[in-house]
Amino acid sequence: MGIPVKLPVFEGPLDLLLHLIDKNKIDIYDIPIVEITNQYLEYIQQMERQDLNVMSEFMVMAATLIDIKCRMLLPKEVNEEGEEEDPRAELVQQLLEYKMYKYMSYELRDRMAEAARSIYRNNSMPDEIKQYKTPVNLDELVKDLDLSQLHKIFQGVMRRQEDKVDPIRSKFGQIEKEEVSLSDKMLYVQEYARGMKRFYFCELLETQCGKVQIVVTFLAVLELMKTGIIRISQERIFDDILIETK
Repeated sequence: MGIPVKLPVFEGPLDLLLHLIDKNKIDIYDIPIVEITNQYLEYIQQMERQDLNVMSEFMVMAATLIDIKCRMLLPKEVNEEGEEEDPRAELVQQLLEYKMYKYMSYELRDRMAEAARSIYRNNSMPDEIKQYKTPVNLDELVKDLDLSQLHKIFQGVMRRQEDKVDPIRSKFGQIEKEEVSLSDKMLYVQEYARGMKRFYFCELLETQCGKVQIVVTFLAVLELMKTGIIRISQERIFDDILIETK
């Protein structure tokens, strides 16, 4: 990781490139590399402070731009998939990432400034007030109540508690997590495939019980297909999947 470089105007070469792109109203995905390279070189030649520690990063970027400029003049390179490679792609990715982090830093700066304007006051309530409890006179509270009235109040409270109980879910009992191992399921599917040689995916799912078992079985089939132990085919979309051992 390079050392952050802060100039009077720009923080590093990527910041300078973003400035030139915004200034010229250029599409970042289609950078005219010749024009940007010329403007970039003009700027670093005008730097008043020729500090090698600062200039080194800008010179590395200048060399990168010249290299991209040369590759743009050569015939297009083609990757393994037969698609033409853009010499600017890596630089564009770096600029997009730098731009994202730059805007994030602005957001953090604004939040820090907002937090600096917030003042919190420590709790200054005396201990005497914290420990104070309103006195309760039980005789005064129940002076007009008799045992029959208290019994009715108690029954009303109990009925309200019963109403809070879900009449259906309360009878479910304890729900336990079903543990299913992908490696064990892969061994099961592999043994099943060896015995059947050729079968449909629905036939395999019929031996499973529960959604978790079905999901893990599907993952096991995908893993075995990637390793080449089985192969799958499907004549038409939405048809059942045919599984065969190799």
